[in-house]
Amino acid sequence: MIRDITFGQYYQTDSVIHKLDPRVKLMGTLVFIISLFLGKSVWLYLGVTIFLAAVIRASKVPLKFIVKGLKAVLVLIIFSAAFNLFLTAGEPLVHIWKLTITKEGVYQAVFMVVRLIYLIMGTSIMTLTTTPNHLTDGLEKGLGFLRVIRVPVHEIAMMMSIALRFIPILVEETDKIMKAQMARGADFESGSLLKRAKAMVPVLVPLFISAFRRANDLAMAMEARCYHGSEGRTKMKPLKYSRTDKAAYAILFAYLGAMIALCAALGGRIV
Repeated sequence: MIRDITFGQYYQTDSVIHKLDPRVKLMGTLVFIISLFLGKSVWLYLGVTIFLAAVIRASKVPLKFIVKGLKAVLVLIIFSAAFNLFLTAGEPLVHIWKLTITKEGVYQAVFMVVRLIYLIMGTSIMTLTTTPNHLTDGLEKGLGFLRVIRVPVHEIAMMMSIALRFIPILVEETDKIMKAQMARGADFESGSLLKRAKAMVPVLVPLFISAFRRANDLAMAMEARCYHGSEGRTKMKPLKYSRTDKAAYAILFAYLGAMIALCAALGGRIV
């Protein structure tokens, strides 16, 4: 399960998506999320599916690698589906003890599961095709207008970049600690859910200690290099838009416009 976490990792390959400016990918992720929440129509989600499939194909990231990241949030997806299935009022279909499955609940559960899966896959594409350094530069450059109201854009982008960079490191550290505990007789896979949760306590304590130690080492390294924020700092490779980036922007806004038009034409209908 720990090895299945792909969020925050970078997949090295040569593709059109990898070469795009990070600001384009950030905007693309935002546009994709907006399109997911425009409505609950089959035709709308068909358009989203085609767009997501095209982006995945262009990124050259294996679909199995992206889908593997869903295992880490499988419990969340199941809980969301169950809550929508049993707690949505409407036309009754099936009675199970004191619980009732309604027609509206089935629709709501299906759309919620699809929405969560697509949301995770779409955001994973951004981190899988963008290095933490490029992501930091893209966030800082894209949110640069907030400096007018004295928002510390560089510091925020740096914190987000460090957080993303720490995800695969902490995943690897957790895997090492769990293997060390299993070698000493710990059991993380058998027993009830409560028993398995208690078995994770010996893993969490050394993991937190390791995380704080790494954070302290990073802070000392940044101070030793006289890091004092963004003031007066320049970029070795400043971000510049290319023709491909401008074409990608045009495709993104055309896609968003088409989804909005489709949503307005459907008028809230499911099919």
